[in-house]
Amino acid sequence: MKSLHATYEGKVQGVGFRASIMSLAKGYDVSGWVRNLPDSRVELFLSGDDPEVDDFLLGIRESHLAGHIENVTLLPGSPEPGLKGFRIIN
Repeated sequence: MKSLHATYEGKVQGVGFRASIMSLAKGYDVSGWVRNLPDSRVELFLSGDDPEVDDFLLGIRESHLAGHIENVTLLPGSPEPGLKGFRIIN
């Protein structure tokens, strides 16, 4: 099981980035959330089996979102007990 936090920088707010991430997540067996940060970045928390998490992150990089992303920072995360599904949070 892998858990991580990713922050995306670039033109990632006001372009449907979170909704697109939510839609992409439906194709993977992952749990987590995505939210806008006050400094114009987007934060993603993701948890799941290693291959699913890795494939989901690759899916983001290969999607139409890639043109909006200037930088990605990945940091290990701690599992959030009881987290099921994927959602957009504030």
